Amino acid sequence: MEQRTFVDWTLRPRLLATRGVAKVAVFGGEVRQLQVQLIPERLRLYQVGLSEVLAAAGRATGVRGAGVLDTPNQRIVVRTEGQLLSPDALARSVVRERAGAVLRLGDLGRVVEAPETRFGEGGVNGERGLVIVVSGQMGANTKVVAAAVEEALQALRPAIAAVGLTLHPALFRPSEFIDLALRNITTSLLLGAALVAVVLFVFLADAGAAAISLTAIPLSLLAAIIVLDRFGFGINTLTLGGLAIALGEVVDDAIIDVENIARRLREHRAAGSPRSTSDVVLEASLEVRSSVVYATFVVALVFLPVLALSGVQGALFRPLGLAYILATVASLAVALTVTPALTLTLLGRRSGGAHEARLLSWLKQRYRRCLEWLCDRPYAVGGAALLACVAAALTLPFFGATFLPEFREGHYLVHMSAVPGTSLDETFRLGQQVTAALRTDPRVRSVAQRIGRAELSEDTWGTHYTEFEVDLVPLTGEAAVTVQDDLRRILGRFPGVNFAIRGFLAERIEETLTGSTAEVVVKVFGDDLDSLDVAARRVAELVRSVPGASDVQYDPPPVTPELAIRLRPADLAQTGLAADDALAAIETATRGVKVTQTFEGNRATDVVVILDPDARARPEDLRSLPLMSAAGRMVTLSDVAAVARTTGRFLISHQGARRVQTVTADAGGDEAGFAAELGRRLAATRLPAGVYAELGGTAAAQRDAQRELLLHGLLAGAGIVMLLALAFGNASRLLLVLANLPFALVGGVLAVFATGGLLSLGSLVGFATLFGIATRNAVMLVSHYEHLVAVEGASWGRATVVRGALERLGPILMTALVTALALVPLAVGSGDPGREIEGPMAIVILGGLLTSTLLSLFVLPTLALRWGRFAPAPE
Repeated sequence: MEQRTFVDWTLRPRLLATRGVAKVAVFGGEVRQLQVQLIPERLRLYQVGLSEVLAAAGRATGVRGAGVLDTPNQRIVVRTEGQLLSPDALARSVVRERAGAVLRLGDLGRVVEAPETRFGEGGVNGERGLVIVVSGQMGANTKVVAAAVEEALQALRPAIAAVGLTLHPALFRPSEFIDLALRNITTSLLLGAALVAVVLFVFLADAGAAAISLTAIPLSLLAAIIVLDRFGFGINTLTLGGLAIALGEVVDDAIIDVENIARRLREHRAAGSPRSTSDVVLEASLEVRSSVVYATFVVALVFLPVLALSGVQGALFRPLGLAYILATVASLAVALTVTPALTLTLLGRRSGGAHEARLLSWLKQRYRRCLEWLCDRPYAVGGAALLACVAAALTLPFFGATFLPEFREGHYLVHMSAVPGTSLDETFRLGQQVTAALRTDPRVRSVAQRIGRAELSEDTWGTHYTEFEVDLVPLTGEAAVTVQDDLRRILGRFPGVNFAIRGFLAERIEETLTGSTAEVVVKVFGDDLDSLDVAARRVAELVRSVPGASDVQYDPPPVTPELAIRLRPADLAQTGLAADDALAAIETATRGVKVTQTFEGNRATDVVVILDPDARARPEDLRSLPLMSAAGRMVTLSDVAAVARTTGRFLISHQGARRVQTVTADAGGDEAGFAAELGRRLAATRLPAGVYAELGGTAAAQRDAQRELLLHGLLAGAGIVMLLALAFGNASRLLLVLANLPFALVGGVLAVFATGGLLSLGSLVGFATLFGIATRNAVMLVSHYEHLVAVEGASWGRATVVRGALERLGPILMTALVTALALVPLAVGSGDPGREIEGPMAIVILGGLLTSTLLSLFVLPTLALRWGRFAPAPE
């Protein structure tokens, strides 16, 4: 009992005073009260009514102000002390005196220290305890708030130990997931940068050129971080994920610039031209400048639909998209300014000429033979490419879809719902058994149980409802993938109760989307409650019949046990008892009435009058509750009311001014396919008259996000087409560039198929990103063909096609490889904390890069030779 008092008066205020804390809810413990527990037989014996007892208890103790006394030279404040702070003193308080006989409160029952009626309970690893839920303020930094809360708890540790409590400060710490996610995404960034450096040194075969290209990475990322900070976006897994995805691309512009300058410098030195080195560097940089600018703008435009996403999906992907665009635009600025200057300084002053990398020379020899063979077969090459694109497009409708992948938080919320009306003690007993079963899994670190509701909690759950905080040891690989299914099998051993397992982030997202914590939500609307019950039961059976359904639950359960007390007006009139007096007596007997408070220091204790627990052990005992009429006549409750056990609604929910019952479930991965199948079955199911069902959940959010991406993507696509038309001014060249896009789809589709055939929102964003990246290589090749013909005066034909492709082989391979290798850590670690959203994106981009690069190198030159139109610049 004193434990909860300690929490109320010491721990909660200290935590609420912590910067960034919005709310502290405490599950478990007891609140101290001074209770006058009345015995009905003694009330009848002394002929005392409840109203007289309430008045006497209220007069017995309390706090009143007083005045002042003025003397000629002083003002004296009068302070009164009359509180009865102990049960014994309160028991001696006088109720009345007749003929010298004094009736005291203690004569009418027991006056004791007792706990307030509880609506919730807490447990830690199967033992009763206090579970304290600390919520941060909106916009507060979770890591900073968590550190401040833990510091406050450490300061209170001696006081906590003094009352016999053991502190478990880490039952659930979201900051642990944040730390792990940031560590993983940072590792991906560093590893990706290292792989990019290796590729540059191998292909450029020049430490100076590689170092110049690598300078684009820190300069671009730092510029993006500075702008993000100015916009109010912190460094988190989403912004870091955007930078990680852009890592390979921020160096692309610099690679193209450096490679072209280095090649022109080699040609300049080999020819012994009298032109100055600075002129050669300037011309080489200007040669690729327009194509670099247009290609970068295309990449940025492709990501604009991601910024336009609304709702939860927008909140998740907007920081990622903004970081990606800022890093890409910053890389363009670096390539246009810093890269040429560094190249002139480090490469232009050399007296000798660097040789082309041996690997690149070897690749060019074999590439030439392959390309010349393909140029003789344009129709076969074009037909094969078209067939592959059509086949990939036809497989898309057969893929499953999910809103977001599962977050590997290392923590689960397990919801347990028993029969409404189950007592706190029975629910706790069940919870102990569930806790013991869960802790048999060696991956479970701790289990905290929260029953019902806390005093300051926003939830309104009954005593039959429990949430378990299941914290796991750090997991990777197969153990992390299978843990949820293994826990679900453990919970399947407990019949008669419903369970649902959700991750914390997934639950918050789903609750924001639909108001329910599940992937699939069916809301059944109607006016008649009985018809709603029938319909909800039928819908729940229908949901269970769909393959992949799990954790099917009603929300809320329909009924709870009640004791119905119906006053009889005629009997009230006959006995001279007012209805309000009878109802007040029932309230006093069952809930208790606070009559006053006592104060010890800064701690307040309620004084409550209530019926003795033994006198209300059975609901039928209330029939003998004594009532006193205004005329002094003593009757019992059964004389004026009908008292009977019955059932009533635990909760009646409304939405849109209509009664609603909710059936929830998890879909087992393919949320879109599950929702489609369930929708078909619901359409074929007859519900009672006046009842209809609406299907919602994350599948609906997936459809909305997909629709938004498609609509905004079409607008962005129109902008890209206009930008490319401005760049090339020729329909045939524009079509050559656009031909690269569907072939990029082939690789993305193959990548999704190889990783389970499940499209998440991250995968869709990956496709959008992929189209921008794939366009870059096509722009570089087509613009180089244009330069060879229009500027250098080469005649359009097989020789020019092969020459242009060979000269662009190095930049295309390097940009593709650095982009791909920068994404490899994200793709390999897809599903690890911090990579859940970016991982599917990286997988799609990697697959699409493979096929789009092959198209740029082998198919695009063949198509350009057959259908391209390149002419010399007019005189």
